[in-house]
Amino acid sequence: MTEIIDLSQEIYSGMPVFNGLPEVQICIHATHEQWDKIPNPTTTTPSVYKLELGEHTGTHVDALNHMGRPFVGQSIDTMPLSMFYTEGICLDLSHKNLKELIEPAEIEEACEKANVDIRKGDTVLLYTDHYRKHYGTANWKNGPGISTATARLLGETEISAFGVETMSPGVPNVSNKEVHHICGELGFTHYENMVNLYQLVDRGRFRFIALPLKIRGGTGSPVRAVAVFEGNG
Repeated sequence: MTEIIDLSQEIYSGMPVFNGLPEVQICIHATHEQWDKIPNPTTTTPSVYKLELGEHTGTHVDALNHMGRPFVGQSIDTMPLSMFYTEGICLDLSHKNLKELIEPAEIEEACEKANVDIRKGDTVLLYTDHYRKHYGTANWKNGPGISTATARLLGETEISAFGVETMSPGVPNVSNKEVHHICGELGFTHYENMVNLYQLVDRGRFRFIALPLKIRGGTGSPVRAVAVFEGNG
């Protein structure tokens, strides 16, 4: 039996976004009552919503052109779909505290503990339990993140991407900008704002799927990220 685990946040008006990015606004654009030309309707049944949001809203992937000026032209619509349809592993880093850096030795220890290895083309998900602990609180923006050394370790392993529960892959004002640059330099990407990673810990390998929208020239895209486990039942 196939098990599919949803790794994506809901998108809704007023949801948390990274500092300075567009706020999310969702409103009714049309109703069935309007389409059916019902006079003086007593109900409002949405038929179309209008969405106003940035590319980097909720669970999303960054395009390589988001990583820095040297990577112009490498937009989300130019990136191969194989980057978003990969094998995946999830590493338990739930011991990390607010604003702490995840270092290479901790990645290696987590791999040993889970009895998995990082392979070329993988998506590596980093479980910190930050979402369940801090989503919607003042500390949501203060999550742990990877160090530049860890970013380089992952990139040199030639992974497709890594994913985090936090709003940024590195710690803002500590490693975040540099982590983005390393992703661009080494040609891999990352997902942010993931959920339900606790359901993947100690379960070995799975199929990871998170296809982006085909936004012309886009610097990223919301995704519906899932982990797929193929069983024998």
